[in-house]
Amino acid sequence: MLNENIQSIRKSKGLSQEELAVKLNVVRQTVSKWERGLSVPDSEMLIGISQILETPVSVLLGETNTETALPVDDLKVISEKPEAVNLQLARSKAAKRKVLHWLFIALCALTVITAAVLISQNSPYLSWDFNDPETAIAGTLFHAFEWIFFRLAPVVLMGAVVGIVLTRQRN
Repeated sequence: MLNENIQSIRKSKGLSQEELAVKLNVVRQTVSKWERGLSVPDSEMLIGISQILETPVSVLLGETNTETALPVDDLKVISEKPEAVNLQLARSKAAKRKVLHWLFIALCALTVITAAVLISQNSPYLSWDFNDPETAIAGTLFHAFEWIFFRLAPVVLMGAVVGIVLTRQRN
């Protein structure tokens, strides 16, 4: 409902998503996400939208009878109807947490797999012909990568494990 109201009122005022975004100091994609219902503006942003669109917040939130209604403080209206906004924010937060959780798992797996491959190769650059400039450069780069990797891998692995624990789904 909020997303449809923002879109219809914006269009009735003759504003594009880009123009509204510039006035709100956000990117156009943010306005697009609001209008598609993928996210919701916070209370301050909702007040800003209502001021730019010259529409009460209560109308943006779905109240239709505005002519007979007494002027109401926008913050009070927002505080009376937080359920939909909070639910959408909670869903968005849960989705971000899930993506971050799987990224940490992927980072752990990538670190372990890279370490296993490097260990199984038994430092092949040591047997390369360093008289040949091409293999000398490749050997030096491979040695530098291996040296840096094995210095950073434990830190990255511990950080990723901590990230997995902190982003796990709690019941």
